[in-house]
Amino acid sequence: MYQLLKQIISIGIKTEAPPQADEALRVVAQRLKQEILDTFAGSLAIRHVDAGSCNGCELEIHMLNNPYYNIEGLGIKLVASPRHADLLLVTGPVARNMEVALKRTYDAMPEPKLVVAIGDCGCSGGIFGESYASCGRVSNVIAVDVAVPGCPPTPVALMQGILTAISPGGGERA
Repeated sequence: MYQLLKQIISIGIKTEAPPQADEALRVVAQRLKQEILDTFAGSLAIRHVDAGSCNGCELEIHMLNNPYYNIEGLGIKLVASPRHADLLLVTGPVARNMEVALKRTYDAMPEPKLVVAIGDCGCSGGIFGESYASCGRVSNVIAVDVAVPGCPPTPVALMQGILTAISPGGGERA
C-alpha cells in the first residue's frame, strides 16, 4: 500500500488529467452537427441493437455520451423505440436467436431506414463468422448502409460512420 501511495504522490492520478485537444474530433463534430441540422431538422434519433456482441462496441457507444464527446450536444439522441429512430446501430455478429428481433426492429423503423454495422463482428462476422449459432455479419440479415470496422472502433470512428450514413449519398448499401 505504501508503494502505491508513493507512486500516486510522485506521478499523480492519471484519470484527473484533462484530455488533450483533438482537432479531428472538433472537425468531425462540427460536420456531424451541421449534417444533422440540415437533414433531420436539428435532431437525430438512434436505436441501438446488440445482436450478439461481446459488449466492447457498446462501451464505445456509451463513451459517446460522456462530456468529452457529448453527442447529445450535437443533437443525437439514443431512443428506446425503433418507431422513433432515424438510424439503427447494430453491434456484434447476429446470433440466431436475435435474427427475428433484428428484422422486426428494422421493419418497425420509418423510412428512410439507415443502418450502421459497428465493429469487426458486425461488418464481417469477426472471429465468430457463420455457424449453427450465428448468422454472421449484419448484412446477412438486413441491408446495411455503412460499416464501421474495428475491434472495437473508436468513438471518433463511430461519429464518422454516423456522419457518413446521414450525408446525402454517403451511405452505400453493403
